[in-house]
Amino acid sequence: MLLGSKTAVVYGAAGSVGSAVARAFARGASVFLAGRRLEAVQMVADQIEEAGGTAHAASVDALDEAAVVAHADAVVERVGHLDISFNAIAVDHIQDVPLTRMTEAEVVGPVARRVATHLLTARAASSHMTAQGRGVIMTFTADAGRLAFPRWAASAWPALP
Repeated sequence: MLLGSKTAVVYGAAGSVGSAVARAFARGASVFLAGRRLEAVQMVADQIEEAGGTAHAASVDALDEAAVVAHADAVVERVGHLDISFNAIAVDHIQDVPLTRMTEAEVVGPVARRVATHLLTARAASSHMTAQGRGVIMTFTADAGRLAFPRWAASAWPALP
């Protein structure tokens, strides 16, 4: 099996995308779930365990470099390797506000936070993967998953039903 004996870390594991990816990975890999809200991440871990998978939950702020590094180090210390890092972190951004009414910080802030979390989680994983000589780093970049399209770009757009 492709995922057999692999170890995966999923950041944003309590969200819709992160939890789906974690469940898929858990069909063969040991999965370490990370998210800001431990209770929500633990619920996903419990569901994976109930389905026969192996999952571990942790509270990790993926915008806190020390926390991300400590978590990756703890995973490797526990199981000896880190094979997959998947970042599905959702970054809050403004919806339903015309771009012409938004400040630079409101537009650029979410982009900067997304880039930062991808950098921090990739860097923490890559230090272990480089030493191992293998590994896969993946990121998911679409927020606004509950909407068809981020609607802040045009002021004349009609409201969704």
